[in-house]
Parts: sequence; structure tokens; C-alpha cells
Amino acid sequence: MRISHTLLNASSKFRTVFDFGERQVAHWFPGHMAKGLKQMRASLRKVDCIIEIHDARIPFSGRNPLFQENLDVRPHLLILNKMDLADTSDKMSILKQLERDGVKNVLLTDCLKQRDTSVKKIIPLVIDLIENAPRFHREENRSYCLMVIGVPNVGKSSLINAIRRTNLKKGKASRVGGEPGITKAVLTKIQVCERPVIHLLDTPGVLPPKIENVETGMKLALCGTILDHLVGEDIIADYLLFSLNRLQRFGYVERYDLETPSDDIQHVLKCIAVKLGKTQRVKAITGVGSQGTWGLSQGASGTRQGTPWTGCQSITGHNHIHTHTPIHIIQTF
Repeated sequence: MRISHTLLNASSKFRTVFDFGERQVAHWFPGHMAKGLKQMRASLRKVDCIIEIHDARIPFSGRNPLFQENLDVRPHLLILNKMDLADTSDKMSILKQLERDGVKNVLLTDCLKQRDTSVKKIIPLVIDLIENAPRFHREENRSYCLMVIGVPNVGKSSLINAIRRTNLKKGKASRVGGEPGITKAVLTKIQVCERPVIHLLDTPGVLPPKIENVETGMKLALCGTILDHLVGEDIIADYLLFSLNRLQRFGYVERYDLETPSDDIQHVLKCIAVKLGKTQRVKAITGVGSQGTWGLSQGASGTRQGTPWTGCQSITGHNHIHTHTPIHIIQTF
């Protein structure tokens, strides 16, 4: 929405630093992640190229350094997925920054889109990377094997299905879910192309055993990479509000009928609950007997599917209510 002087004045006294208190983001490294990383290392000898997929909303945060340390021995393509949920108006500056960081081959995709032109570019680009790699000496008709890696819930299985749909005109081969941890192990080869014959290995999302800092963990949690309850739904919602205000993204004011921007998450949640009809009549026991009153319905202030606040799909990526307005949190994240 257009930023008016009234909105800017209302937000001038908002928090400039988020207080995490004594909270620590959980070190979420379940057994299947350690096992998956071990399987990835063991599979490297038969892999011709590595496709790393990450969330386009946080291109500079949360990429697992273990991938660079242990898997960066093959041609590498970085895919920033969920671009439909991110503001990519400064795409070129993002690509330049990634290039300065040593990442030269990057594509932005929306794997859930039926005809995403970027998905069509993946196989030709991968073939070019493999054939031009210094170590590449193969027979002309040999098939290729690719490995898809990334942190949880960034769309690895969706990417495989999209490539398969684009090149083979076939349906899903990998299970897809809206929360982290759907793929538990390195799967068998999945064919995604016939000419040349190309197979992909789906892998579990792997986080580093220790996330570098709390703020990086919060950004990962906002994008659904860490299960909400491990961080706390309340602090995730509050950090989302803080991020929107800091970036002067006040679309929530008009959408949920607030009078002005607010820095109070409880006030915002109550307004959203009223707007969406997530209230119910309850009985309160007082000194003069029971009394009818209105309260938030169960879960109305939470972050689960169907509830209002982290219904900002443009921020979280969950299957919640879509704001229809991409929220630009890329540059500072």
C-alpha cells in the first residue's frame, strides 16, 4: 500500500531492535538429518551435478554451510524457489551479491506454477555445467545423475515434480508437504528426462546442527523451515510484525481494518480475529455470577493453518491465508 505521512508518523516510535530475551532457537537436527547428510556424502561419487534449492525470500540467510563444506565438489546450481512470494524488484542486486559470494549459477523459480519458464531452463543449464566441468570425461550416451539439496521446506520435492512434469509430462514422483521434514531419507533415482536420460536424487532437508544466531533462526522459522512450536508461535508472530513495520510494509493495516500501524502483537491479533470472525461467546465467572463475554476463538492468535496472523503467505510460505501482496524481506535478510 502507499505509505502516507500518517503511517510513517505512527510508526516512528516503534521498536528498532527486536528483543529475543533469553530465547534460543532450537537446534533442530533430528536423526534423519544426520543420516541424510551421511547418505548424501556416500552418494556423491555417482552424482554429476548438485542442485541446491533455497527460499527466494531469504537468499542471504540460512543456507547450510555443511553443503559447501561437504558437497561442493561437483558442478553447482542454486535455485531460489517460491519467487511468487518474494518481491524480486531488485533481482539484479541479489544476483550480483550472490556472485560476489561465489555463487555464479542462479535461477529463480516458482515450482508450483504449471508453466514456469525458469523450470524449463534447469535441464539445459545443468547439462552445460556438467559437460563444461574440468573433471567431465564421459561417454557421449551416458546418463546423468543429479542431487537436489537444501534446508527443510524450500520445495525440493516440488522442484523434482516440476522438472518431471515439464520434461516427461508425468505426474508427481516425490511426496510434497507444507511443513519441514516430509522427505526423511535419500530416495532412489527418479527419472526426469529422456534425452538425455537424467535422474534426480531427492534428499531430506538438512539444517546445520547449530544455527549461527537467533535472528537467522527466526527468519528460517518465518519461512516454515523450522517447526513453529520449536521456536514459539507467539514470538514468530511478533517477529513478523516487527519485520513488516521495520520495512514499512503496512498492508496489514488496510487489510485487517486497523486504524494505524501497531507495534503491539496482541492488539493486532485481536483486530485480525475480529475481522476474520475468529471470536466466540464464552462465559466468565465473576463475583456476581457468570457473565457472557466475547473472546478469541481457539487458535485465533496462533500461526496454524486457517488462523489469521501468519496467514501472510507472502512471508511464511505456509498454506495460510494469502495476502496477495508480496512482502519484500529479501534485501535485509
